[in-house]
Amino acid sequence: MVFQGFTVTGFVCDATSRPQRQHLLQKVSSIFNGKLNILINNVGTNIVKPSLEYTAEEYSLVMATNLESCYHISQLSHPLLKASGFGSIVFISSIAGSVHVNYTSIYRPTKAVMNQLAKNLACEWAKDNIRSNSVAPGCTRTPLVEPLLSNEEFLGTMVSRIPLKRIAEANEVSSMVAFLCLPAASYITGQTILVDGGFSVNGFP
Repeated sequence: MVFQGFTVTGFVCDATSRPQRQHLLQKVSSIFNGKLNILINNVGTNIVKPSLEYTAEEYSLVMATNLESCYHISQLSHPLLKASGFGSIVFISSIAGSVHVNYTSIYRPTKAVMNQLAKNLACEWAKDNIRSNSVAPGCTRTPLVEPLLSNEEFLGTMVSRIPLKRIAEANEVSSMVAFLCLPAASYITGQTILVDGGFSVNGFP
């Protein structure tokens, strides 16, 4: 498929499956001749419920989807990113990795570890000319979040804590991701950048 002058290829992959992740990167390597410039780890899920109610299966699902998948895909991508001579990894994290969010006690640790993983890879893989950063959005208008935003009480409470007084649009997050992949960001690595309208730094009125 050609999109705005670029050829776009898509594959279906269950990110929780190790064999499917391996198959995906084999296809990527084949198409791009063993090289990859950019890896965006943007797979995630959440189960919202009190901590005492999580089952072992739910715990495993969230961990496998959010954390294990991005760790393994980063491993598989390393030789391709190294071969490109200028590799950039961006993890799509969340402010939930830095601040408390109700009923997300499994989701939050996966995002916190993701932020730390970005730091570790930034230091370990710098010798291979690979940069690694994490983008941590606040509440963002996406299909996954729309059911919550339709709840006026939730929306009002959320907006009241955001200094900019509105929910983020997806392009406001993707713009930061795109910047981190450009040569203009060539000296930025190991960072967790919060794109949250000031939510995480808002104190008492």
